Amino acid sequence: MGLSRTVDLCELAIFRHRGAVITLFALMTGFLLYQATMLRMDAGFIKNIPLHHPYMKTYMKHQKDFGGANSVLVAVRAKSGDISNPKFFKTLKKVHDQLFFIPGVNRTAVSSVYSPSTRFVEVVEDGFAGGPVIPADFDPDDLQDLEKVRENINKAGIVGRLVSEDFSAAMVRASLLEFNPETGEKLDVLALASQLEEQIRAEYGDDDIDIHIIGFAKMIGDIADGAKSVVTFFAIAFAITAVLVFIFSGSLPMTVLALSCSLVAVVWQVGLLTVLGFGLDPMSILVPFLVFAIGVSHGVQMINSVGRLCSQGMTGKEAAQLSFRRLLVPGGIALLSDTIGFLTILSIDIGIIRELAITASLGVAVIILTNLILLPVLLSYTFKSANADCHTEPRVSRVNWLFQIAAMCADKRVAAVILIGAAVLFGASWKYAEKMQIGDLQAGAPQLHADSRYNQDTFLITEKFSVSVDIITVITETKEEACTYHEYMNAIDEFQWRLSSLPGVQSVVSLPSIAKKVNEGYNEGSARWRTLPFETASLVQTVARVPTSSGLLNGDCSVLPIYIFLKDHKAKTIQDVVDAVKELRREYERPDLRFRLASGPVGVMAAKNEAVSAAQAPMLLYVYSAVIILCLISFRSLRATISVVLPLYVVSTMAQALMTILDIGLTVATLPVIALGVGIGVDYGIYILSTMVGRLSQGVSVKTAYLEALRERGNAVLFTGFTLAIGVSTWFFSALKFQVDMGILLTFMFLVNMLGAIILLPALASFFWPKQSK
Repeated sequence: MGLSRTVDLCELAIFRHRGAVITLFALMTGFLLYQATMLRMDAGFIKNIPLHHPYMKTYMKHQKDFGGANSVLVAVRAKSGDISNPKFFKTLKKVHDQLFFIPGVNRTAVSSVYSPSTRFVEVVEDGFAGGPVIPADFDPDDLQDLEKVRENINKAGIVGRLVSEDFSAAMVRASLLEFNPETGEKLDVLALASQLEEQIRAEYGDDDIDIHIIGFAKMIGDIADGAKSVVTFFAIAFAITAVLVFIFSGSLPMTVLALSCSLVAVVWQVGLLTVLGFGLDPMSILVPFLVFAIGVSHGVQMINSVGRLCSQGMTGKEAAQLSFRRLLVPGGIALLSDTIGFLTILSIDIGIIRELAITASLGVAVIILTNLILLPVLLSYTFKSANADCHTEPRVSRVNWLFQIAAMCADKRVAAVILIGAAVLFGASWKYAEKMQIGDLQAGAPQLHADSRYNQDTFLITEKFSVSVDIITVITETKEEACTYHEYMNAIDEFQWRLSSLPGVQSVVSLPSIAKKVNEGYNEGSARWRTLPFETASLVQTVARVPTSSGLLNGDCSVLPIYIFLKDHKAKTIQDVVDAVKELRREYERPDLRFRLASGPVGVMAAKNEAVSAAQAPMLLYVYSAVIILCLISFRSLRATISVVLPLYVVSTMAQALMTILDIGLTVATLPVIALGVGIGVDYGIYILSTMVGRLSQGVSVKTAYLEALRERGNAVLFTGFTLAIGVSTWFFSALKFQVDMGILLTFMFLVNMLGAIILLPALASFFWPKQSK
């Protein structure tokens, strides 16, 4: 059975049972709308990491002993003076206790100066003496006690870690569990972020004391808060689109139906997510808008076709049937390309991206039903005959002069100039695209603006303390009791020392570095003895002073982490450290001494960066392969396929160059945009070329075929490109930095892919069909 025959059968089945089709869609929409009302926001730490990456296998293996990368840092800062006052210590104690009792916090891993495990050691005549930094009988109202605690802080060596270097702030650190111990359910990160804000910042921040909170949970909470504005942007984009569709169609019924069917697609998408057991992650909150935008673009093609046919004297049913027959194949191929484009993102081994791929592909697949089946059926009831409201044709004539100019692109001499210019532009873009960096290019949370509360907290903590959440941990795996042998401890110490000299490294801590300080204490505090003892007995004595609760060793001393505190988590900083570790371990590793990357928050980032880098080429290969195969099936012509795909590749390269120029790194948030741009951008070329190929097969010239394609589909293509670009350009004003970046990239790709289809595609066609070119 041929493709044409299949389309004819579909048309008969659908339009002979229009009432049944509308009823079925209404019932499904009602059911999925009910399901959509139960959609929940779903954010989690584990789905943000590539679990099968070697770094994350190391992370998961040692997470129980040394904690995970999902931590919270709360800095309590005196707005004036320093921490040596009663109110500050009373507030710090309350913050410590409040954080300790928040569900989901690992209570064994809460540390501050109030933690019993935070101890000091000093050298006395009889050897060592020490105790908790905050004694059990500490009275913050007693000035002598305050002075004593200040001395203990200096002795404990926690300045820069739990107390700021200028003594204006103190830190409370906590690790988070993956599950809520009270309910046994997965930890609700958004609820925890809200608790941090309400129960700690709002409760204890006042005119004298500032509270600063950072960590994955708090960042996701702030992103979710910013994502609420997406509803506003959706409403603005909807209003703009409604006005533009009405101006384009000149018909209120057509406008209402086109927008309604696109909204139905969004309802189906959101409802299906709930049915399948998924939630909506804050990082995927923009996908429903994209589905609406794609739906509108295909809806415009349908109302454009129906409007033109109605204006030529057909009834609404006749125009809808013929439009269905003409647009089912090119529209279906375009939407299948979009769907497969989204599905290719599944190649990235990160849960959040895979959820985004599923969310987006569901939505686009649904558009095949709502905009290629439901919309023409509804339009068939709109006009009983040629109708005064249905006058798309006059609007075409208003831009006919523009189409006449655009048709010159199919002239062989003009086309040669266009292709040379495109080649030059592609070469320059390729050069810039090669410089595109993998990972974040700004300090702080790149998903948020630099002036956001979260990033301001991050900058202050980084400024005040020698440590931050920007930690990458190298896990040293060796034999049992290795910490009592000089050769192993010395190798780790040298490894650490060489890492500490890297430009992006703030400080490095490991068991050998602490053991050297202990050894110094055993020798009257002389700096000459800040070394590792050669004798096993002496090493045992020094290491015995370091408990396993410090996180510097495990129970049998066979795993010794090296904590590397970075100045930031920019892509270059992370890559420099990772490269240095890989280089050094080739020098220091042996069968019984291995340096494993990586744990810590930056270890997770490094794994994500490498996962994104590894997935970039395969993802583009998959999406282009899918587009090529579908175009070959649709057009049954290699030259037609190349004419569609080549402009897409040029625009993709230009988009990567734009990312380099605007300092936008290739991250979990921006990588999908490249695939989306290809999937959505192919629509323009398919619609134009589907008309051109039909005319070219009749023997007309390329220029004539292209001009007829513009007259039939060009106004819809132009309208779609500009409307979609205007819609996403409103994202420039978002509170979310990643939404701004996506808005810039999508605006660029919507417009430039449209121009590629209008200018570059006919230029290529003039050379691929030389016998029909002038």
